[in-house]
Amino acid sequence: MWHLARTHAAPLALALAASALTTTAVAPPSGATPARESVTGTAGAQLAPGDLVWQQEFDGPAGAAPDYSVWSHDLGAGGWGNAELQNYTDSRANSALDGAGNLVITARREGDGYTSARLQTNDKFEAQYGRIEARIQIPRGQGIWPAFWMLGGDLPGVQWPQAGEIDIMENVGYEPHIVHGTIHGPGYSGGAGITGQYVHPQGWSFADTFHTFAIDWKPDSITWLVDGVAYQTIDRSRVGGNEWVFNKPFFLILNLAVGGQWPGYPDGSTVFPQEMKVDYVRVYAN
Repeated sequence: MWHLARTHAAPLALALAASALTTTAVAPPSGATPARESVTGTAGAQLAPGDLVWQQEFDGPAGAAPDYSVWSHDLGAGGWGNAELQNYTDSRANSALDGAGNLVITARREGDGYTSARLQTNDKFEAQYGRIEARIQIPRGQGIWPAFWMLGGDLPGVQWPQAGEIDIMENVGYEPHIVHGTIHGPGYSGGAGITGQYVHPQGWSFADTFHTFAIDWKPDSITWLVDGVAYQTIDRSRVGGNEWVFNKPFFLILNLAVGGQWPGYPDGSTVFPQEMKVDYVRVYAN
């Protein structure tokens, strides 16, 4: 897997607390500051392995916005460090609930360009350790690049890649039957990111139906899973003499990019609009 540094937003500075939360797609009152929340997924005296610690279920009426107490939109174009083509917006045309329990991120062809959405929980929610899981039906097509990933909560005071990046799931449209999981950190970022891939056991497209994409994250170790099947573990030993930067809180990101140096660019075979449907995002204790 190869991609460059991405543009990042402001950092999180939250205290760890184990709590359960189900949120809905309701915007906070005008001018209100959303409550900040951080959870740890480490099992212990108060948490057993498998306990649900935090969740976003995306229940709400069709056309509703995602929950603004949890999610913010990254906005704009400019390539996002990867020569991407889309302009990220906060329009309901690009991110909204579908009324069937899903958040839908939609990439659209708009005149000579493209629009899409990138949602992140920076300054609102972060997790440290646990099983971080989302059930997603990814889009399809040449030049289409969906991702479910995390960035270190100490951005931007600590810059990328020192802050760390955990890519839980990435897919590029020319490989419909493959998803990738990667870490980026100091000395192992961009094209040198430490990565693995999971091939659909039947060779089918991951866009055909929903799948669960997860990491089992513990101190000094991260294991990637698809539909409950573990396909790679990366631990501190894999970074050699470089620093392991993943024993701290990270925030969540869901986005759908169009084009870029890794996926290439849409061509005559690419159909728009394309939808990334997210059934849930959950954190379980491990």
